[in-house]
Amino acid sequence: MIDRQMFNDMFNNLDKENIVELIDIFFSQYEERFEAIRKNVTERDFDHLKETSHKLKGALVLFMDPVTSQLSKRFVEMARSNTEAGLDQMLADLEKNTRILVEELKVIRKELSS
Repeated sequence: MIDRQMFNDMFNNLDKENIVELIDIFFSQYEERFEAIRKNVTERDFDHLKETSHKLKGALVLFMDPVTSQLSKRFVEMARSNTEAGLDQMLADLEKNTRILVEELKVIRKELSS
């Protein structure tokens, strides 16, 4: 769940249009990033997983959702250490929480656009 106070603090220097643009950029990229990550996990391609998961983490932490941010950080740590045990479950948890984040961002986007 997005911490709205932290979210507002993070973006207090941006106008509404710029925040909407950041949200839209995230929306346009996150599914493709997860597709690449799922492929990397399936193939146990940790070299590419390190890169793809790090890019996703950078996008996720921006939106001040502590649970999803923490999951993404742990996922990156697993990728960096080539940890296979629990990787599939961690990916499932990360995807589930990202879907929740996306729904919250849709609400915020609508608020900012009205």
